[in-house]
Amino acid sequence: MHGAPRPARRLALGAALAAGSQWLSASAQSPSPAAPKPSASSGRVQNAPPANAPVKLGLALGGGSARGFSHIGVLKALDEAGYRADVVAGSSAGALVGAFYAAGFSPWQIEEVALKVRDLDVADINSANKRGMFAGEALQRLVNEYLRQQPIERLRLPFCAVATQLATGEVVALRSGDAGQAVRASCAIPGVFVPTVVQGVELVDGGLVSPLPVRQARALGAHFVIALDVGAQPRNNTGAGLYEVILQSFEIMGRAITQLEAQQADLLIRPDTARFSSTDFNARKELIQAGYEAGRASLAELARRLPGRARKA
Repeated sequence: MHGAPRPARRLALGAALAAGSQWLSASAQSPSPAAPKPSASSGRVQNAPPANAPVKLGLALGGGSARGFSHIGVLKALDEAGYRADVVAGSSAGALVGAFYAAGFSPWQIEEVALKVRDLDVADINSANKRGMFAGEALQRLVNEYLRQQPIERLRLPFCAVATQLATGEVVALRSGDAGQAVRASCAIPGVFVPTVVQGVELVDGGLVSPLPVRQARALGAHFVIALDVGAQPRNNTGAGLYEVILQSFEIMGRAITQLEAQQADLLIRPDTARFSSTDFNARKELIQAGYEAGRASLAELARRLPGRARKA
């Protein structure tokens, strides 16, 4: 592992943030032993709360490689203002941050973890399998250790990690079972990580088909969805090497889908991440600050759109 090239180790952490069980489900129920049937995502679903019932606030956390750190800053700003989500859906980077948030970690606790984790903690070189440079087991293990081995259904908030079925290209919503494996699947960039096998089905990065999972947040019961788009228009950073080319390609593919999914959100927050490379993991603090500033800037509009929703600390 210590012999792995530094760009490769950076990419592994990026893949864990990018794109970041016997447990496939298109509903909140536990899956049956039969082969899973992934849920497709298309069109807008608008939930309305029952009369006199509180509005359920949902978060849709998108992918963005290193830019995924800015999720944490947005969450800090929302929490300070008293806005705490009832359900969370995440894709790629958003699945990683979202799992911790759904487990009850405060944004400041998530920040502490994010600043502590090293690329070596998730970069498990896989020489035995030619389908990916990294196995992904280290990422799965790291998430489960922090979450104390809790399955998704035992997390404090309903949570969904979005992945892609490799054979069909369908969206798969991981809503129960092994939380670490769900995050691993959602972050499995093809060619970088070996596909994650869940109930005999190979899953790869959720950002391929749903980089901003608004619909999945609504499927969890959200009436009002805040979408956090931490990506950016692709920059010309392809000259650095193979790893940067891969992530640049993902950004190019994902932007059009992200724009469509963003239209389904009730409120869209876009941190200014364009000045940061998607592989710049030395800018974690700056990215978190960019998210915080975007979150603060959104509060007036959020209060207008969702009056009386903020909770007192």
